[in-house]
Amino acid sequence: MKIRAAVIHEMKKPRPYRDSLPMSIEEVELDGPGPGEVLVKMRAAGLCHSDLSTINGDRPRPLPMVLGHEAAGEVAEVGEGVTDLAPGDHVVFSFAPSCGACSSCLSGRAALCQPGAVANTAGHLLGGGMRLHKGGEKIYHHIGVSGFAEYTVASRRSLTKIDPSLPFHIAALFGCAVLTGVGAVVHTAGLRLGQSVLVVGLGGVGLAAVMGAVGGGARQIIAADIAQDKLETAKALGATHIVNSGDPDAVAKVREISGGGVDIAAEFAGVAKALEFAYESTARGGTTVTSGLPHPDVRFAISPTRMVAEERTLKGSYLGGHVPSLDVPEYIALYQAGRLPVDRLLTHRLTLDEINVGFDRLADGQAIRQIIDFD
Repeated sequence: MKIRAAVIHEMKKPRPYRDSLPMSIEEVELDGPGPGEVLVKMRAAGLCHSDLSTINGDRPRPLPMVLGHEAAGEVAEVGEGVTDLAPGDHVVFSFAPSCGACSSCLSGRAALCQPGAVANTAGHLLGGGMRLHKGGEKIYHHIGVSGFAEYTVASRRSLTKIDPSLPFHIAALFGCAVLTGVGAVVHTAGLRLGQSVLVVGLGGVGLAAVMGAVGGGARQIIAADIAQDKLETAKALGATHIVNSGDPDAVAKVREISGGGVDIAAEFAGVAKALEFAYESTARGGTTVTSGLPHPDVRFAISPTRMVAEERTLKGSYLGGHVPSLDVPEYIALYQAGRLPVDRLLTHRLTLDEINVGFDRLADGQAIRQIIDFD
């Protein structure tokens, strides 16, 4: 079938993107679903820094590619062997497909699925190969989703069936921002009641982490960013204190507020200096978690002696350590109960044709979460 999609052919195009058009809106061809795959009519897709990091070259990917990994849609057709989904079902995508059979999946660490990582790196679907092409040229899939398109084919293992009463533009947020942000604090860091938390980087993921810290019973939540409007948003969402991370005395201020450092510091800015700030703000015996994805060549230096003597923990968190098929429905239920107000992350709704303007806005820090609304 022929569909409209946003295709990236070249990374590192100059700003503003509304002029250089890194995302080209084109008519491409999409093959039908193979065994274990599903054709999904896209209904909503979020613009995330992980997409922007491919556009600006921080996260190299094979090209050409249809980007977009935070998305929700409606099942249009199922491939051979798919028996638990049917046309009309509503689904949220996961950018970390889980095969369900490798050692990582069997140990409950679905985000670390080994075949899923291989497929995502290659720009293929979990079952192998690609379903997008144009004029004989193959077009790569973005981490199993390729959500910036009218339709997509994905592995059944990339999809979670959801409550059909949930609006699609809200449902999409659960595919990345909510799982990554909440999970980094609650799952990866293992937040306990009464602990103190620092959240560094207040985009959609960071603000979701603030909500997670509130819901997880943190006694003190310090939010840090260089943008005053985002600091105010964090405070409105439940942060007890705010700190401008661009302040030369920011670490000292966090340590003063927390009484010597926080129990958990979570970094989402994807910048080495932000991770250093988070680590330096963590108390003895505390945990520093990062979900940021800077360029692969970026390095972060720490003192092993200090890590040992202070019993410090530094952890990475991918997809918040979640199993989407289990956790997405639970988080949706929390939202519907009014306990996880993720709708407050949404600042803009766009059409597919406005995608480059949206990425300018994201790069300028003028948006939290923007959703392409295909309806």
